[in-house]
Amino acid sequence: MPSTNQIIINTSPLIALVAAMGDLKILESLYTDVLVPFEVYQEILIGGTTGFGITEFQSASWLQKQSSPLTISPLLFNSLDLGEASVIQLALDKKISTVCIDEAVG
Repeated sequence: MPSTNQIIINTSPLIALVAAMGDLKILESLYTDVLVPFEVYQEILIGGTTGFGITEFQSASWLQKQSSPLTISPLLFNSLDLGEASVIQLALDKKISTVCIDEAVG
């Protein structure tokens, strides 16, 4: 069981959960708040209406999909791709200690 009830998650882990489990319900059962930065939300939607995982992502109404872009620290933006940088920036802004990304540098 996680030590926190909040998590911020990136694109690849969301898609991997859909691939492995067929949905995102495990996140809902593990965390009270699952936040998705605006930048991650946009990455997922780029797949279009037929892209993998989009249906599951859009039907997960309990996900807290952020509605506006972040101002990302240049240090993060220069070291990571936009998705990972936005996850870490949102965590810093909201003082949330748990993130899920797939980048070792992050």
